Amino acid sequence: MAETDGKMIDATDYRILRELVHDGRASDVTLGERIHLSSTATARRRKILEEDGVIAGYTAKLDMTKLGFSITAMVSIELNSQAEQVLNEFESAVIRCPSMSFCSFVSGEVDFIMIVHVRSFDDYDRVYRKELSTLPHVARIRSSFLMREVAQRSVAPVAIEDPN
Repeated sequence: MAETDGKMIDATDYRILRELVHDGRASDVTLGERIHLSSTATARRRKILEEDGVIAGYTAKLDMTKLGFSITAMVSIELNSQAEQVLNEFESAVIRCPSMSFCSFVSGEVDFIMIVHVRSFDDYDRVYRKELSTLPHVARIRSSFLMREVAQRSVAPVAIEDPN
């Protein structure tokens, strides 16, 4: 069992988490029916998981292609320094990039990995020129375009399996 804020996450909590990963809009009644627990007990457990931060929030999964964003680029960025001030300035600037949906500081040959959504290659050229190349302290930008999505999960299945 995992622990959060001194409390153990038990097998029932994991069942709730598995159901919510597949259907975050499920009511407590529906969840209770699926995991064989009363809706009151389900609501109490869900509330505890939310308060402890195990459930960090609820979102809608959008189909970017249907919204007109047919191209996804994975962008690797190297900075000219890894000094704390440089990292902080870059991170503050990248948060303001409207085309970016994900950015993470990583280990290895590059410093940051970003995911950018665009409508076309012309749109990517605009994003590259107006957003990416204007970021502070950038030494090198490398882009790879996703050809076909094979799998996408909000949570790896291993994270919601009861370890016992």
